[in-house]
Amino acid sequence: MALAACVRALFLPGAWPRGPARRGARLRSAALGRATTGGGVGARRAMSHRVLVEAGPAAGVAVLKFRNPPVNALSLEMLTELVISLEKLENDKAIRGVVITAENPGIFLAGLDLVELCGQNPAHYAEYWEAVQELWLRLYQSNKVLVAAINGACPAGGCLASLTCDYRVMADNPKYTIGLNETQLGIIAPFWFKDTLVNTIGHRAAEQALQLGMLFPPAKALQVGIVDQVVPEEQLQSTALSVMAQWLAIPDHARQLTKTMMRKPTVDQLVKQREADIQSFVSFISQDSIQRALQTYLQKLRQKKG
Repeated sequence: MALAACVRALFLPGAWPRGPARRGARLRSAALGRATTGGGVGARRAMSHRVLVEAGPAAGVAVLKFRNPPVNALSLEMLTELVISLEKLENDKAIRGVVITAENPGIFLAGLDLVELCGQNPAHYAEYWEAVQELWLRLYQSNKVLVAAINGACPAGGCLASLTCDYRVMADNPKYTIGLNETQLGIIAPFWFKDTLVNTIGHRAAEQALQLGMLFPPAKALQVGIVDQVVPEEQLQSTALSVMAQWLAIPDHARQLTKTMMRKPTVDQLVKQREADIQSFVSFISQDSIQRALQTYLQKLRQKKG
């Protein structure tokens, strides 16, 4: 299961589209349409199938759970639901912090869904990558305190999502690993993945981790700084809530302005290059050799399941 998640975690260069106005329309229109319906955490819970948002045990805290079995792969539908949920949380003044975790332990969040990248047209690839970027921007720029409670394998896209959080707590399970492992699949992490990792663990450690496509077990992840704390699995949620309380003790306006100051240069780099990035992604993923490789791997996965 962990190996499948790692290989499904396929991330390639991509960006914001210039093409038809319809590109990305499904994501934006869905977000705008649903963001105006319902209210509060209870309403959000009823609206989403792949993302569950619940009221946390502490005032002002919500819990967002990934629930897209078997590996929480980032399908376009899941990306859309995540963006919608995050937008609603961002606009909810009663919520000051969000704990992010998986509904079921084992896989925290895998990467791109390979089904989205096989046999589709360029407009679909562009829309899909726009959604991936939008998720990163929503998380990385969030004014809320985001605490990742990592309760499963966390390769590639899962690692990226956790790196956008303000604090990461990982369950001490030797089966769980975390990292940007793109080079193991013969590809490279986009520049904004790289920048997010460099901002977290420093240039030299990031360079080594990215070149080798390293996946770190909990103790090593703590040592290198990809996670901030490692705790027994049964203490993961309580620790995340304890950390949240410490962060919420800081006045929101001061913390938010500081977060923006620290992260804005990284955000600006992506915003400026989104168009070129999407063209690079679409060009790469549309290559016959890449499509054949993806189809071959998907067939192997289906044979294993059969």
